Amino acid sequence: MTTQQQKLPPVDPMDLAGIDDLLTDDEKAVRASVRQLCDKLVDPYVADWFERGEIDDIRGLAREFGSLGLLGMHLEGYGCAGMSATEYGLACLELEASDSGVRSLVSVQGSLAMYAIWRWGSEEQKQQWLPRMATGEAIGCFGLTEPDHGSDPGSMRTRARRDGDDWVLDGRKMWITNGSIADVAVVWANAGEEHGGIRGFVVPTDTPGFSAPLIKHKLSLRASVTSELVLDGVRLPADAVLPEVRGLKGPLSCLNEARFGIVWGALGAARSSLDAARRYAMEREQFGRPIAGFQLTQQKLADMALEYTKGLLLALHLGRRKDAGTLRPEQVSLGKLNNIREALEICRTARTILGANGISLEYPVIRHMNNLESVLTYEGTVEMHTLVVGQALTGVSAFR
Repeated sequence: MTTQQQKLPPVDPMDLAGIDDLLTDDEKAVRASVRQLCDKLVDPYVADWFERGEIDDIRGLAREFGSLGLLGMHLEGYGCAGMSATEYGLACLELEASDSGVRSLVSVQGSLAMYAIWRWGSEEQKQQWLPRMATGEAIGCFGLTEPDHGSDPGSMRTRARRDGDDWVLDGRKMWITNGSIADVAVVWANAGEEHGGIRGFVVPTDTPGFSAPLIKHKLSLRASVTSELVLDGVRLPADAVLPEVRGLKGPLSCLNEARFGIVWGALGAARSSLDAARRYAMEREQFGRPIAGFQLTQQKLADMALEYTKGLLLALHLGRRKDAGTLRPEQVSLGKLNNIREALEICRTARTILGANGISLEYPVIRHMNNLESVLTYEGTVEMHTLVVGQALTGVSAFR
């Protein structure tokens, strides 16, 4: 054995590949800060929030996230932190290690609502909303999905029509995170070919004709506000439209931002479940010894650790590409397709190690597993991302 080998530190069971060595000190500091905040403000309460289907003082939690710079953290200016994509990804991982619903609050605020205004809005819209959204004083939501049009947003039925100098919006949006607590909604509507097709609108939620009924009876993302948006003759001034984009490019660019965070976030749920299963296996005794000592349990743990490690390496690679300005949408689809699928399988396998205890909220596993069933579908289903990757491989579109 060489001198160098003798000096190696003990292996970290949650970082077998030593991926931490690839992170900068700043990236580790961001991760540690988010973990500290979640340890204090989320983890002691989140099982109760999930069981009751509501978060206590969600606005206060948003302000706490804002005070740490988490809201719109990868955007520049307007009170945003201007951090790197990789730092944002690490923050998403830590947030979702606590709960997918909590990460969704931050993701929808920053990568959907704030990003839409930051990327496609007027200077007046940016000045009006972004500084308050960055602090958590104002909450945003993103209205794209409709009851009859999820994966095919180009067929949306929500309409925007001109009436003099005003715009008037009519339609419905469904499964909208933050909708019932939002101060502002970015709503996408079909304005007709003469006005540029699909257009985005910045809608203050106190505008007459706008309502956001809460969606109840969920068995997933219960520690999250999910709503329907109802727009009945919502009259807006001419400057409510996002001026810098027309067509599906607008909403799809925002979705790509959110998907990047999900690539990282799902790994948080996976890590939490893997660690819970590992610790449980070392404490739970059957047939006179810890179940960690049985070959089948070790195989499960090894397979989970392997998939988690591969997913983290992929996320980090995509983060480096995003920071370098070379990340392609197809690569984000590759990351979401793999990491959500494998994270869900990790949670399901972890549940088997915990046995009957795996369905109890005393442990995080069933909560993460249920949450990931939603994450698997939103921001693009497995089928849609599969076809994106398939088209990149073959050059042939199979969407229609």
